[in-house]
Amino acid sequence: MNRDEATVMNSLHFLILFFPFQSHINPSLQLAKILARNGVKVTLVTTNSGLQQMKSLPTLKGLSYASFSNEKDDNYQYDNGFSSYVESLRSIGSQNLTNLIEKFTAEGQQVTFLVYNILLPWVAVVARELQVPSAFLFIQCATAFTIYHRFFNSQEGIHRRMDPSVSIKIPALPLFSSGDLPTFLFPESPTSGLLIPVMQEHIKVLEKDPRSFVLVNSFEELEQESFKDIANMNVIAVGPLMPSAFCDGSDLTDKSFGVDLFSVSDDYFQWLDSKPERSVIYVSFGSLAVLKKEQKEEIFHALKESERPFFCVLRSSNSEEEEMHKMMENSLNGDGIIVPWCSQVEVLNHRCIGCFVTHCGWNSILESIVSGVPIICCPQFSDQTTNAKIVDEVWGTGVRAKANGESITERGEIKKCLDIVMGDGNRGKEIRGNAGKWRGLAIEAVKEGGSTYNNLKKLLEISG
Repeated sequence: MNRDEATVMNSLHFLILFFPFQSHINPSLQLAKILARNGVKVTLVTTNSGLQQMKSLPTLKGLSYASFSNEKDDNYQYDNGFSSYVESLRSIGSQNLTNLIEKFTAEGQQVTFLVYNILLPWVAVVARELQVPSAFLFIQCATAFTIYHRFFNSQEGIHRRMDPSVSIKIPALPLFSSGDLPTFLFPESPTSGLLIPVMQEHIKVLEKDPRSFVLVNSFEELEQESFKDIANMNVIAVGPLMPSAFCDGSDLTDKSFGVDLFSVSDDYFQWLDSKPERSVIYVSFGSLAVLKKEQKEEIFHALKESERPFFCVLRSSNSEEEEMHKMMENSLNGDGIIVPWCSQVEVLNHRCIGCFVTHCGWNSILESIVSGVPIICCPQFSDQTTNAKIVDEVWGTGVRAKANGESITERGEIKKCLDIVMGDGNRGKEIRGNAGKWRGLAIEAVKEGGSTYNNLKKLLEISG
C-alpha cells in the first residue's frame, strides 16, 4: 500500500452492525478484522446485552466496539418476546445509531460507511437519511439471496401467489422444489411471521436506493450461476470470511473468529492429536438448532454403529438434556468425545477430521469448504435446506441424509451416509476430491489477485 492509499484508508470509518447471534457475529467480526488490517477504522456495533455476552473481544489496531441499545431497552423488550424485541430495535436502534454517528462526527471520526446484517434492515433507512453509503452484509449463500429476490422483488415477486408446490429454477442449476427452499418462506414455519417481513423490507430498500450494496459471504467461483442471476444488483462477493490462518495466510495467529457466546476450552485437542489422519467424524448442529431427543439418540447410535472415532458437539438447554448427554458420555468406551462447544474452524482444520455431520448453516458450510472436509447434510430449518441441495447436487462435496415422515433422520440413514463419505467406494473418493478442489478455489479467491481480494479492494475504493 503506497502513501496515498494509506491516507485514504486512514480516513475511512466503517460501522458494522449485527444482531448478537453466533452465526451473525462470526462473519461480521471477520470482515471487521480484514478492514482493520487494511488501515480502516472499524466500529462493531450490536445490542448492549449482546456486547456483554461476548467473551474476550479481539483487540486490533483500529477496531472498537459500541452498542445501539441500552440495558433498559434490552430487558424490557425481551420480556415481550423475541419478535417484539427485534421490531422495537427499529425505533430504539435508529435513534441510538443516529446519536452514535453524530457523536463520532463531533469527535472528528466521521462515519463513512455502514454495514448491517439480516435482522437490521432499518439501518439502511438511517444511512439514507444521514447520506452515508451502506451495504447489506448477507450471511447466507448467494443462491439463497437469489431465491429471496425471486420471492420478494416488486416487479414479479412470487410470494403473494405462492402455493405449497412452488419451485424455483435458476439457470444452470437444478430445480429447487419447495423442500429445497428456505423454510421460513412458508406460512407454517414458526419464524415466517418475523423473517418474511424482514426479507421483504431488505429487497424493498435495495430497490429504492440504487447506490446501496449487498456484500455476500461467498466467492464468485463457488456460485457463478447465482451471482449471474442477480447481476443487475450491486452485489459483491466478499467471502469466505474466515480466520486468516486457514485462508489467505496473511496472519497465522488468526486461528479463530475471536468471540464465543458459549464457554469453550481446548482440552479436546489432545484427543484429536491422538487420532489417525481423516479418521474422525465431527458432528455439530450449530448455535441455534435445538435437536429433538429422538434425533440425538439416532445420531449417537449411528456413530457408535459406524465403529469410527467421533467428536460430537451437544449443547444442553435443560437438566433433562444434561442427564441424557452424561449417559451418552458414560457409554463411549473411548470411541468418541462429547463437548458442549468448540472452536469449530480449528477442529475442522485438524488433520484427523474425515467428515462433518452438520445442520448445514452457511457458516458451517463455508468452514467445511475452506478446510476441505466432506459433509453429511442434516438440514433443520431456514436456508439449511437450500445449502444441503447445493452441497449434494451442485458442488458434490457431501451427501444429503433423508429424514423420515416425522423429520427425524434415522440411524440407518446416517450410517449409510457415513459409509459413503468415509469409505473407499468411488462416490466417497469423488466427494473427497471435490472437497479438495473447492478448498483450493476458496483459498485462491482470498489471496492477492483472487476474486474476493479484488472485490474487497473495490469495496474500499467505493467507500473512499
